[in-house]
Amino acid sequence: MSAVGVDLGGTKIEAQVFGADWSVIARRRVDTPPDYTDLLAAISGLVVWAETVAGDMCPVGIASAGAVNRATGVMTAANLAAHGKRFPADLCAALDRPVPLLNDARALTLAEARFGAGVGAQSLLAVVMGTGMGGGVAIGGALAPMFAGVGGEFGHMALPAPVVAALGLPLVPCGCGRTGCVETILSGPGLSRMALHRTGEDVPPDVAIADPDVRADWISVLAEVLFSLILSHDPQVIVLGGGVSGSDGLVPDVARALATVAWPGFALPQLAVATQGGAKGAAWAAVQGIAG
Repeated sequence: MSAVGVDLGGTKIEAQVFGADWSVIARRRVDTPPDYTDLLAAISGLVVWAETVAGDMCPVGIASAGAVNRATGVMTAANLAAHGKRFPADLCAALDRPVPLLNDARALTLAEARFGAGVGAQSLLAVVMGTGMGGGVAIGGALAPMFAGVGGEFGHMALPAPVVAALGLPLVPCGCGRTGCVETILSGPGLSRMALHRTGEDVPPDVAIADPDVRADWISVLAEVLFSLILSHDPQVIVLGGGVSGSDGLVPDVARALATVAWPGFALPQLAVATQGGAKGAAWAAVQGIAG
């Protein structure tokens, strides 16, 4: 049986069609419309295309930035036209079927747990660092249950005080309305902010992480945050995802930094770079009947 996963971002929407062996049969990408009605129509159009490729009606899952208030059904996603809308209900109506809507980082977590670094692991924690920072937790190959729907929003924890003080890091407002959130440093824009603080130069993330001093400071923040997450969740595997995770040698560098801040004598999780995507996790959720 085929399945369809749709990865909804602020700039692009990509639909992927998966075959029975979970390989990608086909994919199509379109620009993300700024209008809400057009957004629903664009997703519907991609699903029609995907089912034409598959030759039949398929389970469909959506991976999207943002979070849904479980009490009201209203979406919070600053960079999408779905912000402030009852997006899950409207999406199901537009596609005329139940459609799981997962936060994109949680969808990646599920994909890694089922098909990636978490296969065979008791527990996995994913940290996704791109424009922002998020993540998720999987236990026994399934997403950990949540109460209010805010689990995995690691980027909105407070930056660790010792490293902020040691490095003299600026505490800046975050898009969530708080100040000094982790994602103001542990993200693509955060890397550039770290470079500006360290060198006085405003450079893109790929240039920033190539600077040895900037890289060392940034990884020291990441190690402290990862250790806090280890103390909270005690995962067997930690997967790093998002554009920032693509830096050469990041995993061994982070492993060394983590070993310096962790409690001595206790085993540390296996570290890996994500190889799976949110679209696959959303498609898996649709096949399994997993709600967002």
